[in-house]
Amino acid sequence: MGSNPLPSFVIVSILLVFNGQGPMTAKVEAKSTVHIVYLGERQHDDPKRVTDSHHDLLATVVGSKEIASDLMVYSYRHGFSGFAAKLTESQAQKLSELPGVVRVIPNSLHRLQTTRSWDFLGLSSHYPNHVLQNSKMGDGVIIAVFDTGIWPESKAFSDEGLGPIPSHWKGVCKSGDQFNAATNCNRKIIGARWFIDGFLAEYGQQLNTSDDPEFLSPRDANGHGTHTSSTAGGAYVRNVSYRGLLSGTVRGGAPRARLAIYKVCWNVLGGQCASADILKAFDEAIHDRVDVLSLSIGYSLPLFSDVDERDGIATGSFHAVARGITVVCGAANEGPSAQTVQNTAPWILTVAASTMDRALPTPITLGNNKTFLGQAIFTGKEKGFTGLTYPEGTGLDPTSAGACQSLSLNSTLVAGKVVLCFASVTGRVAVRLAAATVQEAGGIGLIIAKNPSDALIECRDGFPCIEVDYEIGTRILYYIRSTKSPTVKLGHSKTLVGKPVSAKVAFFSSRGPSSIAPEILKPDITAPGVNILAATSQLDQRTDGGYAIHSGTSMATPHVSGIVALLKAIHPDWSPAAIKSALVTTARTKDASGFPLFAEGSPKKLANPFDFGGGIVNPNGAADPGLVYDMGLSDYIHYLCAMGYNNSAISRLTGQSTACPAEKLSFLDVNLPSITISSLRNSVTLTRTVTNVGSPNSIYRADIEPPTGMTVTVKPHILVFNSRTKKISFNVSVCATKQVNTGYFFGSLTWRNEQNAVRIPLSVKTEILQSYADDN
Repeated sequence: MGSNPLPSFVIVSILLVFNGQGPMTAKVEAKSTVHIVYLGERQHDDPKRVTDSHHDLLATVVGSKEIASDLMVYSYRHGFSGFAAKLTESQAQKLSELPGVVRVIPNSLHRLQTTRSWDFLGLSSHYPNHVLQNSKMGDGVIIAVFDTGIWPESKAFSDEGLGPIPSHWKGVCKSGDQFNAATNCNRKIIGARWFIDGFLAEYGQQLNTSDDPEFLSPRDANGHGTHTSSTAGGAYVRNVSYRGLLSGTVRGGAPRARLAIYKVCWNVLGGQCASADILKAFDEAIHDRVDVLSLSIGYSLPLFSDVDERDGIATGSFHAVARGITVVCGAANEGPSAQTVQNTAPWILTVAASTMDRALPTPITLGNNKTFLGQAIFTGKEKGFTGLTYPEGTGLDPTSAGACQSLSLNSTLVAGKVVLCFASVTGRVAVRLAAATVQEAGGIGLIIAKNPSDALIECRDGFPCIEVDYEIGTRILYYIRSTKSPTVKLGHSKTLVGKPVSAKVAFFSSRGPSSIAPEILKPDITAPGVNILAATSQLDQRTDGGYAIHSGTSMATPHVSGIVALLKAIHPDWSPAAIKSALVTTARTKDASGFPLFAEGSPKKLANPFDFGGGIVNPNGAADPGLVYDMGLSDYIHYLCAMGYNNSAISRLTGQSTACPAEKLSFLDVNLPSITISSLRNSVTLTRTVTNVGSPNSIYRADIEPPTGMTVTVKPHILVFNSRTKKISFNVSVCATKQVNTGYFFGSLTWRNEQNAVRIPLSVKTEILQSYADDN
């Protein structure tokens, strides 16, 4: 952290690098003079008239256009209408009471939240007949990345072999601190700009300190943005490894897609981003006519509502999706607890993180010749057998001295030895504290017994930090206690790939159900987000030749963004909802050996839709899904009405007059590629509509796997499509067979023909006692 404290008006929560994850950007509240004045959809298309109207509106409160100009931070004039300005509380209150003003809310801050992964997902460049080739590797599609910027000199952003910049691009590349638009932008990085005014108004301190270097330009001082950009749309770079591990070719999901960089996050406390800046980036990206928006940014629980601009992402993404731009966001890194998923609006494509079929086994050989395998990123100097110790405690709590997060070490006993400790808390803080304590005491290595998780981080300076589970840790401890002079040899990590290693939902990946609307299944989809090797900033402390390993839903998100770019190239007329449906209904719920997927946790368990949504993304299947559950503005209005938002707020958000029915609408009839019933009392019937995007003459039959304790019927159970019938609606009735309270049970509904299996997850919980309470 920098030596200067944050100003007193910013309330800071400590940045957690979740399980070693690349920081996913979470939200920090700030009392500030900057407010966002949201006016909803634009009333006309001339940007200058929109901006002038903003100044006029502000002038009515502050006294003159000159003062209004000085106070104005941003004018949002492309994707929607509104502005950010420096206001007193009384001025903000007066503005909120003016006609046409939807809401006035204070600015707030957000925080930040690969080689093998594309082969794992079936996108190897060695196979000619799949989505990578059919999409021409995403050529012509523009991926916008909202993040910490980019390190343009990386080979991952070479434009070799690329044609002209897509003709629909309307954006710009701006020069700034150590960033020359003429040389740093090319046919790969076609746009780059930065947005900081909202953040500076909150932060009020100097950027670019010795502890937190930064550039007032699109250049990336953090590494997070470079990593996510290269994962989504980076070019092929061969013969890349990290400390000799994970060797292979690094590339993005859409290697020929173009990148538009919007730097909205700044290298303070690991990465901070202001809502005002994020909304301005949405506004400009919509104007620039990008095709896909990728945001590895989140905020803290409790969640803001979908119509609350303090979120920034839900509002901005609504306007983007309304214009056909798919918005891909991370689910957050607060797992494995339930109801921690973020970015839950139904128009957002929300991504969870998984491991893949790759591991980094690291041998631990004890002096009794027994060898155990841990997990680590250790390629430092190997030593022969050395001393092994565990810090035994005394008194009423004899195990406290060996707790990783609070090690109590005797330097005389530890010097030149490997130390075993037990972590009783999750996260990486315990490992970092233990490593620093052991190194300071003269130790030469660390074995950490902890709850199993595949997300790894190497300790600094080649210091070996090897993770094992509690069982192996206990067996090592018993060996230490059984002999007078225990010894150990730590071997180098190896790279193991293929069927012996099964993919799992990552421990840290946030889980559903949504805390705003549990009937809206979140996350939607899962992609690799653990130990991802990709390009990074040269200022990243973990860089090895310009590449680094990071973990988090931040890393999973650009995997899906790249895949969306491929689908967009093949199906340019598909809506964001159709693309989401194609991904969800074709996702994999089993590993390569045919076994069900598991989710890391305490304990590890079979994964369910609240862990992985539809499953692990299957790009080749998504290119030809057969049927899609499409949605448009009317479906999103249905959702907003079901949420109980007032007509005025909905009308302003959507740009059309809306009057919700007097009788509250049901979430269950939103045309999602999933069915989630959070409170089934006896029975319920809901409706879904599917659109045929496959062979015109197709017949599909329903295949139902009912959740335990439920009966599920579908009418009609056969769907017949032809050249005239492209959309068919059907009813799904779910009935509880027993009158008991339960947790969620899971099943599926799959429409099948000879070519396709269109699967949606079913998640149902009965609430009989709630029904009794309501009736009495």
